Amino acid sequence: MEIQGFFTAIIIGLVIGALGRLVVPGKQNISIVLTLAIGVLAAILGTLVAGGLGVDDTAGIDWIELLLQVVFAAIGVAGAAAVLGRRRS
Repeated sequence: MEIQGFFTAIIIGLVIGALGRLVVPGKQNISIVLTLAIGVLAAILGTLVAGGLGVDDTAGIDWIELLLQVVFAAIGVAGAAAVLGRRRS
């Protein structure tokens, strides 16, 4: 991953975290800061996986990469909500 791609993944990750949270049904008892952090990690992971699959640099919008990022964010948000949601009463 190039430096520009890394910084782009961080910026896009902020939006990806919010999208991941919207995809997960129900209420998630996690903070917005954790949601954004999950989004950044999901964006970086999605970019790396898309690069491994060879679909990270296509003409126009990289829809497959974006879909991978949102899926990783949704998994991360659901996992964090499951773990942290039990701790809060």
